[in-house]
Amino acid sequence: MTASDRIDASTPPQQRPVAVVTGSAQRIGAAIVTALHHAGYNTVIHYRQSREQAEALAATLNTLRPDSAVCLAADLNDVGAIRQFAVQAQEPWGRIDALVNSASSFFPTPIGHISEQQWDDLVGSNMKAPFFLSQALAAPLARQQGAIVNIADIYAERPLAEHTVYCMAKAGNVMLTMSLARELAPQVRVNGVAPGAILWPGQGGAVDSMAQQQVLAKVPLGRTGRVQDIATTVLFLLRDAPYITGQVIAVDGGRSVSF
Repeated sequence: MTASDRIDASTPPQQRPVAVVTGSAQRIGAAIVTALHHAGYNTVIHYRQSREQAEALAATLNTLRPDSAVCLAADLNDVGAIRQFAVQAQEPWGRIDALVNSASSFFPTPIGHISEQQWDDLVGSNMKAPFFLSQALAAPLARQQGAIVNIADIYAERPLAEHTVYCMAKAGNVMLTMSLARELAPQVRVNGVAPGAILWPGQGGAVDSMAQQQVLAKVPLGRTGRVQDIATTVLFLLRDAPYITGQVIAVDGGRSVSF
């Protein structure tokens, strides 16, 4: 789907582009799903544990436009579950036009206290799952001349203290983006979005105010971003950027140029 292929309310559900967004029951993922739905996409809402939030979001979107959203559960650290999820995601409308790898674990891992379970969680959600899901959906995406967007992080290039494993995994996510852009061309475009200070960990206020001010002091625009800033950038890369692939766009208020 490109800017010249905009659809209107009369387009039948089976003819609308379909977007799969992982980790999309809440927070940034939910904002991405909502933006894509408003742009005319049918949406597959993925969740692992947030069933209530996923079903509520799907119900809201289906109220706005019937037969336009489904939610599917899957543990994306399990390759077998990924393959099953990829098959299930194609069943509602028989096509996949876009994949947004948004699901991500994020927590500190101070050196000397890192467990194998923490490693598996961070590497699994940020690198392993995006790879295997992209591989599983590569053929249906190619049939639609589709696109993939990976949610990276500005810390993929500049490490965050006490987050070694997360930063390593996101660096792998960036290389995955560039590598897949070559491997899947010309049928499928692959890009990334690297958020900066958009949401604080937890429920927004979980980080103390002094720590927040220290982060914002490094942001040239002097404020946090909005989840909609990420969502509109994802939509741009999926719909309005037919000659962009292999790129990672930092949506960070300029922080990545002022470390």
